[in-house]
Amino acid sequence: MTKPEELSLLEALHSTPARRYLSTEPIADDVIRAILDAAIRGPSAGNGQFWTWIVVRDADTKRQIADWYREGWERHYGSRREQILNASDGPMSKASFLAADHLANHLEEAPVWIFPVMLGAAKSQNPRLGSSIYGAIQHLILAARAYGLGATLTTLHIGHEADVRELLGLPEDALTMALIPLGYPAKGRWAEPKRRPLDEVVHFERFQQ
Repeated sequence: MTKPEELSLLEALHSTPARRYLSTEPIADDVIRAILDAAIRGPSAGNGQFWTWIVVRDADTKRQIADWYREGWERHYGSRREQILNASDGPMSKASFLAADHLANHLEEAPVWIFPVMLGAAKSQNPRLGSSIYGAIQHLILAARAYGLGATLTTLHIGHEADVRELLGLPEDALTMALIPLGYPAKGRWAEPKRRPLDEVVHFERFQQ
């Protein structure tokens, strides 16, 4: 198995941006297993671990879901391409939009996808449901980083959630919580994601306007 890079925890936390330009280079099974073994060490409410993780490599499955994903991309972002690209202070930077647009149009080329799935969640009205798996997803993304693999958490397939569930053979009460394409980066670098200054987003004791 490829030996993971030795990174300090804080170094990994500060240098793991979303990677959306991914190569088609295959990823070994033992690397995927190591990444998932790290993921399942993540937090789970009450240690219930009501989850399953679906690894997808099949080209036909990816092609179908990628088409549904592109519908979601076009509905939410692609249809506003010029508006977003020409905005000086919009919610998405030009670079972020172009990277996300590239991913949408090349999604099926990522060699491995992982679907984190919550079991028994399809009819839940709990707005905090994701707290039982999103910490584990971040474990997965950081473990992928150690193996030199890029990843991003996306959910634009959910307009076809029932179709995806059927295609993946999931029980009716299951809910996909993300689609995570994995691949060796084809463009970009490991760098600290840009964020608003800490003093703009952190408050002590009470929220201050």
